[in-house]
Amino acid sequence: MTLAPGDDAPEIAARNQDDGTVRIDGDAPTVLYFYPKDATPGCTTEARQFQAELESYRDAGITVYGVSTDTVDDHRAFCEAEGLDFDLLADPDGDVADAFDVDRTGGVTDRTTFVLADGEVYAVYEDVAPDGHAREVLRDLLDDGLAAL
Repeated sequence: MTLAPGDDAPEIAARNQDDGTVRIDGDAPTVLYFYPKDATPGCTTEARQFQAELESYRDAGITVYGVSTDTVDDHRAFCEAEGLDFDLLADPDGDVADAFDVDRTGGVTDRTTFVLADGEVYAVYEDVAPDGHAREVLRDLLDDGLAAL
C-alpha cells in the first residue's frame, strides 16, 4: 500500500541525470513525482508542465524531483531534449519506489506524486492524469498554506 499523509517520509538517495547523488529526507517542502518512462507522451507532458511551473515552485520554496526506473543516461537525454532544469532520479532497481510503496508492475512505476514536508508525507496523488497535474499540486500547496508566493 502506498504511503499515506502523516507517514514518515523515507530518507532516500538516488543518482540524477548528471550522475550526482541526490539525498532527500522530506524535511523541506518537496514534490516527488513518479512516472513510468522518459520520452513517452504522458511523461513528456507531465515533465514539460513541471518545468513550466518550476519558477513558481522555487519561489514558493518547494523542490521538484521526477523519479522513474529509467537510467541516468536516459534521464540525461530526456532532460536535454526537453530543457528540464530539475532533477530526475534514476531508480532502475526500484529502491526509491519501494521506499514509497509505489507499484512498479511491468518494471515501471505507477504515476504517483508525493508532497513531503517536516519529515512526513504531506499529500499523495495517485492515478495522476499528467495534463494539468503540476499546476494542480502547486495550487493545492498554496491553498493549504504549505507554500506562499
